[in-house]
Amino acid sequence: MAEYKLLLPSMGEGVMEATIITWLFNEGDNVKEDDSVVEIATDKVDSDVPTPVSGKIVKILKQKDEVAKVGEAIAILEIEGEGAASEEVKTETPAATPDADTLKAIEEPLQTTAASNVEFSGDLYLSPLVKSIAQQENISETELKSIKGSGLEGRITKEDILAYVANRGNQPVQQAASTPKPTVSAPAATISVSAGDEIIPMDRMRKIIAENMVKAKQIAPHVTSFIETDVTNVVKWRNKNKAVFEKREGEKLTFMPIFVKAVVKAIQDFPMINVSINGENIIKKKNINIGMATALPDGNLIVPVIKNADQLSLSGLAKAINDLAYRARNKKLRPEDTQGATYTISNVGSFGNLMGTPIIPQPQVAILAIGAIVKKPAVLETADGDVIAIRNLMFMSHSYDHRVVDGSLGGMMLKHVHDYLENWDLNTEI
Repeated sequence: MAEYKLLLPSMGEGVMEATIITWLFNEGDNVKEDDSVVEIATDKVDSDVPTPVSGKIVKILKQKDEVAKVGEAIAILEIEGEGAASEEVKTETPAATPDADTLKAIEEPLQTTAASNVEFSGDLYLSPLVKSIAQQENISETELKSIKGSGLEGRITKEDILAYVANRGNQPVQQAASTPKPTVSAPAATISVSAGDEIIPMDRMRKIIAENMVKAKQIAPHVTSFIETDVTNVVKWRNKNKAVFEKREGEKLTFMPIFVKAVVKAIQDFPMINVSINGENIIKKKNINIGMATALPDGNLIVPVIKNADQLSLSGLAKAINDLAYRARNKKLRPEDTQGATYTISNVGSFGNLMGTPIIPQPQVAILAIGAIVKKPAVLETADGDVIAIRNLMFMSHSYDHRVVDGSLGGMMLKHVHDYLENWDLNTEI
Protein backbone atom coordinates (compact mmCIF):
# COMPACT_ATOMS: atom_id res chain seq x y z
CA MET A 1 0.00 0.00 0.00
CA ALA A 2 1.08 3.60 -0.58
CA GLU A 3 0.26 6.98 0.91
CA TYR A 4 -1.30 9.68 -1.23
CA LYS A 5 -1.36 13.33 -0.12
CA LEU A 6 -4.58 15.07 -1.14
CA LEU A 7 -3.64 18.69 -1.85
CA LEU A 8 -5.84 21.77 -1.97
CA PRO A 9 -6.18 22.32 -5.74
CA SER A 10 -5.74 25.59 -7.64
CA MET A 11 -9.01 27.52 -7.56
CA GLY A 12 -8.45 30.25 -10.11
CA GLU A 13 -6.76 33.60 -10.42
CA GLY A 14 -6.04 35.35 -7.14
CA VAL A 15 -7.36 32.57 -4.91
CA MET A 16 -4.47 31.46 -2.70
CA GLU A 17 -6.25 29.73 0.20
CA ALA A 18 -9.56 28.35 1.40
CA THR A 19 -11.32 27.53 4.66
CA ILE A 20 -12.45 23.99 5.43
CA ILE A 21 -16.25 23.99 5.93
CA THR A 22 -16.91 20.30 6.52
CA TRP A 23 -15.50 16.89 5.69
CA LEU A 24 -17.92 14.63 3.83
CA PHE A 25 -16.01 11.50 4.92
CA ASN A 26 -14.28 10.51 8.15
CA GLU A 27 -10.88 8.98 8.85
CA GLY A 28 -11.09 5.29 8.01
CA ASP A 29 -13.70 5.78 5.26
CA ASN A 30 -13.09 4.46 1.75
CA VAL A 31 -13.53 6.90 -1.13
CA LYS A 32 -13.73 6.41 -4.87
CA GLU A 33 -12.06 8.45 -7.58
CA ASP A 34 -13.90 11.77 -8.18
CA ASP A 35 -15.85 11.53 -4.90
CA SER A 36 -16.30 14.94 -3.28
CA VAL A 37 -14.54 14.56 0.06
CA VAL A 38 -14.55 18.05 1.60
CA GLU A 39 -16.44 21.33 1.28
CA ILE A 40 -14.32 24.48 1.21
CA ALA A 41 -15.01 28.21 1.17
CA THR A 42 -13.13 31.12 -0.37
CA ASP A 43 -13.97 34.81 -0.40
CA LYS A 44 -15.93 34.21 -3.60
CA VAL A 45 -17.66 30.87 -3.49
CA ASP A 46 -18.23 27.59 -1.67
CA SER A 47 -17.22 24.43 -3.52
CA ASP A 48 -16.33 20.75 -3.12
CA VAL A 49 -12.91 19.14 -3.51
CA PRO A 50 -12.97 15.72 -5.24
CA THR A 51 -10.30 13.08 -4.80
CA PRO A 52 -8.46 12.11 -8.00
CA VAL A 53 -7.74 8.62 -6.65
CA SER A 54 -9.56 5.83 -4.84
CA GLY A 55 -8.41 4.79 -1.38
CA LYS A 56 -8.93 5.04 2.38
CA ILE A 57 -8.70 8.31 4.31
CA VAL A 58 -6.13 7.55 7.00
CA LYS A 59 -5.46 11.09 8.24
CA ILE A 60 -7.29 14.42 7.97
CA LEU A 61 -4.69 17.19 8.20
CA LYS A 62 -6.94 20.26 8.09
CA GLN A 63 -9.94 20.38 10.39
CA LYS A 64 -13.18 22.35 10.12
CA ASP A 65 -12.65 26.16 10.09
CA GLU A 66 -8.91 25.80 9.46
CA VAL A 67 -7.33 27.60 6.49
CA ALA A 68 -5.32 25.72 3.85
CA LYS A 69 -3.13 27.16 1.12
CA VAL A 70 -3.31 26.10 -2.51
CA GLY A 71 -0.96 23.14 -2.88
CA GLU A 72 -1.02 22.27 0.84
CA ALA A 73 -1.87 18.73 1.92
CA ILE A 74 -5.29 18.51 3.57
CA ALA A 75 -5.55 14.73 3.97
CA ILE A 76 -3.60 11.50 3.53
CA LEU A 77 -5.12 8.56 1.68
CA GLU A 78 -3.96 4.95 1.60
CA ILE A 79 -3.98 3.70 -2.00
CA GLU A 80 -2.89 0.64 -3.95
CA GLY A 81 0.81 0.56 -4.84
CA GLU A 82 4.09 1.29 -3.14
CA GLY A 83 5.85 4.43 -1.92
CA ALA A 84 4.32 7.87 -1.44
CA ALA A 85 2.50 10.05 -3.93
CA SER A 86 0.78 13.40 -4.02
CA GLU A 87 -1.22 15.46 -6.44
CA GLU A 88 1.10 17.69 -8.44
CA VAL A 89 0.32 21.37 -7.90
CA LYS A 90 2.47 24.08 -9.42
CA THR A 91 3.15 26.80 -6.88
CA GLU A 92 5.02 30.05 -7.01
CA THR A 93 8.44 30.27 -5.37
CA PRO A 94 8.15 33.04 -2.79
CA ALA A 95 10.61 35.86 -2.43
CA ALA A 96 13.09 35.79 0.44
CA THR A 97 11.29 35.54 3.75
CA PRO A 98 12.31 36.07 7.36
CA ASP A 99 13.77 33.18 9.34
CA ALA A 100 11.59 30.95 11.53
CA ASP A 101 12.25 32.90 14.74
CA THR A 102 11.25 36.18 13.10
CA LEU A 103 8.09 34.65 11.64
CA LYS A 104 7.15 33.25 15.04
CA ALA A 105 7.69 36.63 16.68
CA ILE A 106 5.38 38.24 14.12
CA GLU A 107 2.66 35.58 14.00
CA GLU A 108 2.19 34.99 17.74
CA PRO A 109 0.92 38.52 18.51
CA LEU A 110 -1.40 38.31 15.51
CA GLN A 111 -3.35 35.53 17.18
CA THR A 112 -4.38 37.74 20.08
CA THR A 113 -4.37 41.29 18.66
CA ALA A 114 -7.73 42.78 17.70
CA ALA A 115 -8.04 43.96 14.08
CA SER A 116 -7.76 47.67 13.40
CA ASN A 117 -10.18 49.76 11.32
CA VAL A 118 -7.89 49.82 8.26
CA GLU A 119 -9.95 49.43 5.06
CA PHE A 120 -8.86 48.69 1.51
CA SER A 121 -10.42 49.59 -1.84
CA GLY A 122 -11.89 47.00 -4.19
CA ASP A 123 -9.07 47.32 -6.74
CA LEU A 124 -6.53 45.67 -4.40
CA TYR A 125 -6.97 41.91 -4.05
CA LEU A 126 -6.06 40.52 -0.63
CA SER A 127 -6.71 37.02 0.63
CA PRO A 128 -8.54 36.83 3.98
CA LEU A 129 -5.34 35.95 5.86
CA VAL A 130 -3.24 38.68 4.23
CA LYS A 131 -5.99 41.23 4.81
CA SER A 132 -6.23 40.22 8.46
CA ILE A 133 -2.48 40.62 8.97
CA ALA A 134 -2.49 44.00 7.20
CA GLN A 135 -5.30 45.26 9.41
CA GLN A 136 -3.75 43.96 12.62
CA GLU A 137 -0.40 45.54 11.73
CA ASN A 138 -2.03 48.83 10.57
CA ILE A 139 -0.46 48.52 7.12
CA SER A 140 -1.97 51.13 4.79
CA GLU A 141 -3.10 50.50 1.24
CA THR A 142 -0.25 52.70 -0.01
CA GLU A 143 2.24 50.46 1.79
CA LEU A 144 0.60 47.32 0.42
CA LYS A 145 0.88 48.63 -3.12
CA SER A 146 4.63 49.02 -2.58
CA ILE A 147 5.02 45.30 -1.75
CA LYS A 148 6.11 43.16 -4.69
CA GLY A 149 3.97 40.03 -4.39
CA SER A 150 5.46 36.64 -5.19
CA GLY A 151 2.12 34.90 -5.74
CA LEU A 152 0.05 34.32 -8.84
CA GLU A 153 -0.33 37.49 -10.93
CA GLY A 154 1.86 39.30 -8.42
CA ARG A 155 -0.53 38.69 -5.51
CA ILE A 156 0.75 39.34 -2.00
CA THR A 157 1.19 36.08 -0.11
CA LYS A 158 1.37 35.49 3.63
CA GLU A 159 5.17 35.16 3.37
CA ASP A 160 5.39 38.48 1.48
CA ILE A 161 3.48 40.45 4.08
CA LEU A 162 5.23 38.82 7.03
CA ALA A 163 8.58 39.63 5.42
CA TYR A 164 7.43 43.22 4.98
CA VAL A 165 6.36 43.43 8.63
CA ALA A 166 9.71 42.03 9.80
CA ASN A 167 11.60 44.67 7.81
CA ARG A 168 9.03 47.43 7.92
CA GLY A 169 11.33 50.06 9.34
CA ASN A 170 13.68 49.69 6.38
CA GLN A 171 11.00 49.62 3.67
CA PRO A 172 10.69 52.67 1.37
CA VAL A 173 7.05 53.63 0.89
CA GLN A 174 5.94 54.34 -2.68
CA GLN A 175 3.12 56.76 -3.24
CA ALA A 176 0.23 55.23 -5.16
CA ALA A 177 -2.72 57.09 -6.58
CA SER A 178 -5.97 56.11 -4.92
CA THR A 179 -9.40 57.56 -4.61
CA PRO A 180 -9.96 58.99 -1.12
CA LYS A 181 -12.66 57.04 0.67
CA PRO A 182 -15.26 59.00 2.57
CA THR A 183 -15.26 58.34 6.27
CA VAL A 184 -18.63 58.36 7.92
CA SER A 185 -18.71 58.15 11.68
CA ALA A 186 -22.10 57.35 13.14
CA PRO A 187 -23.02 55.78 16.44
CA ALA A 188 -24.35 52.26 16.18
CA ALA A 189 -28.10 52.06 16.69
CA THR A 190 -29.23 50.42 19.88
CA ILE A 191 -31.39 47.42 19.03
CA SER A 192 -33.88 46.25 21.62
CA VAL A 193 -34.74 42.56 21.68
CA SER A 194 -38.21 41.65 22.85
CA ALA A 195 -39.51 38.36 24.15
CA GLY A 196 -40.13 35.98 21.27
CA ASP A 197 -37.69 37.71 18.90
CA GLU A 198 -35.31 35.35 17.13
CA ILE A 199 -31.63 36.19 16.82
CA ILE A 200 -30.12 34.73 13.62
CA PRO A 201 -26.34 35.03 13.24
CA MET A 202 -25.20 35.98 9.73
CA ASP A 203 -23.57 33.11 7.88
CA ARG A 204 -20.20 33.59 6.18
CA MET A 205 -21.63 34.43 2.76
CA ARG A 206 -24.13 36.94 4.16
CA LYS A 207 -21.29 38.73 5.98
CA ILE A 208 -19.33 38.98 2.72
CA ILE A 209 -22.40 40.27 0.84
CA ALA A 210 -23.10 42.86 3.55
CA GLU A 211 -19.50 44.10 3.54
CA ASN A 212 -19.38 44.32 -0.27
CA MET A 213 -22.70 46.17 -0.52
CA VAL A 214 -21.69 48.79 2.04
CA LYS A 215 -18.35 49.35 0.32
CA ALA A 216 -20.01 49.61 -3.10
CA LYS A 217 -22.32 52.40 -1.89
CA GLN A 218 -19.46 54.21 -0.13
CA ILE A 219 -17.18 54.08 -3.17
CA ALA A 220 -19.53 54.87 -6.08
CA PRO A 221 -22.09 57.70 -6.33
CA HIS A 222 -25.09 55.85 -7.76
CA VAL A 223 -27.49 57.24 -10.37
CA THR A 224 -30.38 55.15 -11.75
CA SER A 225 -32.25 55.62 -15.04
CA PHE A 226 -35.49 53.81 -15.95
CA ILE A 227 -37.17 52.85 -19.20
CA GLU A 228 -40.26 50.80 -20.16
CA THR A 229 -39.74 48.41 -23.05
CA ASP A 230 -42.18 46.59 -25.33
CA VAL A 231 -40.81 43.04 -25.51
CA THR A 232 -43.75 41.50 -27.39
CA ASN A 233 -41.49 40.34 -30.23
CA VAL A 234 -39.08 38.78 -27.72
CA VAL A 235 -41.93 36.85 -26.07
CA LYS A 236 -43.27 35.68 -29.45
CA TRP A 237 -39.81 34.58 -30.61
CA ARG A 238 -39.12 32.62 -27.44
CA ASN A 239 -42.54 30.92 -27.53
CA LYS A 240 -41.83 29.87 -31.12
CA ASN A 241 -38.35 28.51 -30.43
CA LYS A 242 -38.24 27.16 -26.86
CA ALA A 243 -39.67 23.69 -27.58
CA VAL A 244 -37.44 23.19 -30.64
CA PHE A 245 -34.38 24.35 -28.73
CA GLU A 246 -35.06 22.09 -25.76
CA LYS A 247 -35.60 19.08 -28.02
CA ARG A 248 -32.42 19.80 -29.97
CA GLU A 249 -30.10 20.83 -27.15
CA GLY A 250 -31.70 19.37 -24.03
CA GLU A 251 -31.58 22.88 -22.55
CA LYS A 252 -34.26 25.33 -21.40
CA LEU A 253 -34.50 28.56 -23.39
CA THR A 254 -35.07 31.43 -20.96
CA PHE A 255 -35.25 35.16 -21.64
CA MET A 256 -31.80 35.78 -20.12
CA PRO A 257 -29.70 34.97 -23.25
CA ILE A 258 -31.79 37.49 -25.19
CA PHE A 259 -31.23 40.15 -22.53
CA VAL A 260 -27.50 39.40 -22.44
CA LYS A 261 -27.29 39.61 -26.24
CA ALA A 262 -28.94 43.04 -26.22
CA VAL A 263 -26.69 44.28 -23.40
CA VAL A 264 -23.55 43.07 -25.17
CA LYS A 265 -24.54 44.91 -28.35
CA ALA A 266 -25.21 48.08 -26.35
CA ILE A 267 -21.82 47.79 -24.60
CA GLN A 268 -20.17 47.50 -28.00
CA ASP A 269 -21.96 50.73 -28.94
CA PHE A 270 -20.84 52.42 -25.69
CA PRO A 271 -17.57 50.78 -24.58
CA MET A 272 -17.00 53.36 -21.84
CA ILE A 273 -19.64 51.48 -19.82
CA ASN A 274 -17.25 48.51 -19.81
CA VAL A 275 -14.64 50.14 -17.57
CA SER A 276 -13.24 50.18 -14.03
CA ILE A 277 -11.64 52.92 -11.95
CA ASN A 278 -8.14 52.56 -10.51
CA GLY A 279 -7.31 55.65 -8.49
CA GLU A 280 -7.40 58.48 -11.04
CA ASN A 281 -7.18 56.13 -14.02
CA ILE A 282 -10.00 54.60 -16.04
CA ILE A 283 -9.33 51.03 -17.15
CA LYS A 284 -11.17 50.29 -20.40
CA LYS A 285 -11.83 46.55 -20.52
CA LYS A 286 -11.11 44.58 -23.68
CA ASN A 287 -13.31 41.60 -22.76
CA ILE A 288 -17.04 41.77 -22.17
CA ASN A 289 -17.75 39.51 -19.20
CA ILE A 290 -21.35 39.61 -18.00
CA GLY A 291 -22.12 38.95 -14.34
CA MET A 292 -25.46 37.26 -13.74
CA ALA A 293 -26.91 37.88 -10.28
CA THR A 294 -28.32 34.55 -9.05
CA ALA A 295 -30.42 33.90 -5.96
CA LEU A 296 -29.44 30.79 -4.00
CA PRO A 297 -31.82 28.42 -2.19
CA ASP A 298 -30.56 29.67 1.19
CA GLY A 299 -31.55 33.25 0.32
CA ASN A 300 -28.02 34.46 -0.39
CA LEU A 301 -26.84 35.96 -3.66
CA ILE A 302 -23.96 35.04 -5.95
CA VAL A 303 -22.87 36.46 -9.31
CA PRO A 304 -21.38 33.89 -11.72
CA VAL A 305 -19.77 35.35 -14.82
CA ILE A 306 -20.35 34.65 -18.52
CA LYS A 307 -16.82 35.10 -19.88
CA ASN A 308 -16.36 36.69 -23.33
CA ALA A 309 -20.13 36.96 -23.80
CA ASP A 310 -19.62 38.93 -27.02
CA GLN A 311 -18.09 35.83 -28.63
CA LEU A 312 -21.05 33.55 -27.88
CA SER A 313 -24.08 32.88 -30.07
CA LEU A 314 -27.58 32.87 -28.60
CA SER A 315 -27.33 29.10 -28.27
CA GLY A 316 -23.93 29.41 -26.59
CA LEU A 317 -25.27 32.04 -24.19
CA ALA A 318 -28.26 29.85 -23.29
CA LYS A 319 -25.99 26.92 -22.48
CA ALA A 320 -23.52 29.03 -20.49
CA ILE A 321 -26.32 30.68 -18.50
CA ASN A 322 -28.06 27.40 -17.70
CA ASP A 323 -24.78 25.78 -16.67
CA LEU A 324 -23.77 28.65 -14.36
CA ALA A 325 -27.24 28.90 -12.81
CA TYR A 326 -27.37 25.15 -12.15
CA ARG A 327 -23.91 25.01 -10.62
CA ALA A 328 -24.57 28.14 -8.53
CA ARG A 329 -27.71 26.64 -6.99
CA ASN A 330 -25.98 23.31 -6.36
CA LYS A 331 -22.72 24.71 -4.91
CA LYS A 332 -20.69 23.50 -7.87
CA LEU A 333 -19.18 26.82 -8.93
CA ARG A 334 -15.43 27.23 -9.05
CA PRO A 335 -13.92 30.46 -7.69
CA GLU A 336 -12.95 31.57 -11.21
CA ASP A 337 -16.63 31.33 -12.21
CA THR A 338 -17.35 34.41 -10.08
CA GLN A 339 -14.37 36.54 -11.11
CA GLY A 340 -13.72 39.06 -13.85
CA ALA A 341 -17.19 40.51 -14.51
CA THR A 342 -17.14 43.84 -16.35
CA TYR A 343 -20.93 44.49 -16.30
CA THR A 344 -23.77 42.83 -14.38
CA ILE A 345 -27.43 42.01 -15.04
CA SER A 346 -29.93 41.34 -12.25
CA ASN A 347 -33.27 39.80 -13.22
CA VAL A 348 -35.56 41.10 -10.47
CA GLY A 349 -38.52 40.14 -12.64
CA SER A 350 -37.98 36.52 -11.70
CA PHE A 351 -39.41 37.46 -8.27
CA GLY A 352 -42.38 39.28 -9.82
CA ASN A 353 -40.84 42.73 -9.23
CA LEU A 354 -41.48 45.47 -11.76
CA MET A 355 -38.21 47.35 -11.21
CA GLY A 356 -35.37 47.91 -8.77
CA THR A 357 -32.42 50.18 -8.01
CA PRO A 358 -29.49 47.75 -8.12
CA ILE A 359 -26.17 48.37 -6.35
CA ILE A 360 -23.12 48.44 -8.62
CA PRO A 361 -20.69 45.62 -7.78
CA GLN A 362 -17.13 46.91 -7.46
CA PRO A 363 -15.01 47.46 -9.46
CA GLN A 364 -17.64 47.70 -12.24
CA VAL A 365 -19.34 51.01 -13.05
CA ALA A 366 -22.85 49.90 -14.09
CA ILE A 367 -25.54 47.28 -13.53
CA LEU A 368 -28.90 46.61 -15.21
CA ALA A 369 -32.00 45.38 -13.39
CA ILE A 370 -34.68 43.73 -15.54
CA GLY A 371 -38.25 43.71 -14.28
CA ALA A 372 -41.17 41.34 -14.76
CA ILE A 373 -42.80 41.08 -18.18
CA VAL A 374 -46.44 42.14 -17.82
CA LYS A 375 -49.30 42.26 -20.33
CA LYS A 376 -50.74 45.80 -20.45
CA PRO A 377 -52.68 47.99 -22.85
CA ALA A 378 -50.37 50.23 -24.86
CA VAL A 379 -50.75 52.86 -27.56
CA LEU A 380 -49.37 51.79 -30.94
CA GLU A 381 -48.77 54.06 -33.88
CA THR A 382 -50.07 52.62 -37.18
CA ALA A 383 -50.53 53.93 -40.71
CA ASP A 384 -54.22 54.38 -39.93
CA GLY A 385 -53.62 56.21 -36.66
CA ASP A 386 -53.04 55.31 -33.02
CA VAL A 387 -54.59 52.16 -31.58
CA ILE A 388 -54.64 50.52 -28.16
CA ALA A 389 -53.37 46.94 -28.06
CA ILE A 390 -52.35 44.37 -25.45
CA ARG A 391 -48.55 44.23 -25.34
CA ASN A 392 -45.84 42.61 -23.22
CA LEU A 393 -44.12 45.44 -21.35
CA MET A 394 -41.12 45.43 -19.05
CA PHE A 395 -39.23 48.03 -16.99
CA MET A 396 -35.44 48.22 -16.96
CA SER A 397 -33.39 50.08 -14.34
CA HIS A 398 -29.82 51.12 -15.08
CA SER A 399 -27.60 52.11 -12.13
CA TYR A 400 -24.23 53.66 -12.97
CA ASP A 401 -21.23 55.22 -11.25
CA HIS A 402 -21.51 58.98 -11.69
CA ARG A 403 -17.76 59.43 -11.23
CA VAL A 404 -17.21 58.25 -14.81
CA VAL A 405 -20.66 57.60 -16.30
CA ASP A 406 -22.73 60.73 -16.88
CA GLY A 407 -26.48 60.74 -17.43
CA SER A 408 -26.09 60.96 -21.19
CA LEU A 409 -23.88 57.87 -21.43
CA GLY A 410 -25.86 55.85 -18.88
CA GLY A 411 -29.17 56.87 -20.46
CA MET A 412 -28.12 56.28 -24.07
CA MET A 413 -26.72 52.86 -23.28
CA LEU A 414 -30.03 51.92 -21.63
CA LYS A 415 -31.95 53.26 -24.63
CA HIS A 416 -29.90 51.07 -26.97
CA VAL A 417 -30.71 47.96 -24.91
CA HIS A 418 -34.36 49.06 -25.12
CA ASP A 419 -34.17 49.46 -28.91
CA TYR A 420 -32.51 46.08 -29.48
CA LEU A 421 -35.24 44.34 -27.47
CA GLU A 422 -38.18 46.26 -28.98
CA ASN A 423 -36.91 45.60 -32.50
CA TRP A 424 -36.06 41.94 -31.92
CA ASP A 425 -36.16 40.07 -35.25
CA LEU A 426 -38.73 37.25 -35.15
CA ASN A 427 -36.58 35.38 -37.70
CA THR A 428 -33.49 35.35 -35.48
CA GLU A 429 -31.86 31.91 -35.58
CA ILE A 430 -30.73 29.95 -32.54
